[in-house]
Amino acid sequence: MAVPVLRAAVRSDVPAIGELMRRSVLELFPHFHDERETASAAEHLAVPDVVLIDDGTYFVHEHAGEVVACGGWSKRDKLYTGSGARPGEDRLLDPTTEPARVRAMFVRGDWARRGLGRALLGACERAAGESGFRSLVLVATLPGVPLYRSFGFREVEPARVPLPDGTVLAGASMEYRLG
Repeated sequence: MAVPVLRAAVRSDVPAIGELMRRSVLELFPHFHDERETASAAEHLAVPDVVLIDDGTYFVHEHAGEVVACGGWSKRDKLYTGSGARPGEDRLLDPTTEPARVRAMFVRGDWARRGLGRALLGACERAAGESGFRSLVLVATLPGVPLYRSFGFREVEPARVPLPDGTVLAGASMEYRLG
């Protein structure tokens, strides 16, 4: 099977990204989360953030015209989708004193464990470093923790990811030093 092409996401990818996110949650979350948590995540986490696309910091892996993985980084203060709007979350971060955020990483279940997540993280690492950032942080849901650990992220503390419907997902706050 041919290797998917990694490229910057564009606005016309938004419907395919949304479908991929939802499919990824429905396929991978049941291994880590119960039925209620999975359903809530499919509704509230599987939402493309066009700010990342407009900022040029979001990537997709495309194979045979289909988006099979996506993820990116942010130079803004928002940590994750689904958290609801917070004042100041669109604020640009200071790369000399604040870490960039890894955001919205999803892989279709039939493409999991083929190196796509690692390639997305590598693209984030390079681009954030070229933008002057010294570290990356993220709040991982449980399905992503093994990938981030294997890439070199360090768990800082357990995290709780509250969703708008009151569901709370277990996760981990993690960090990665650049350079």
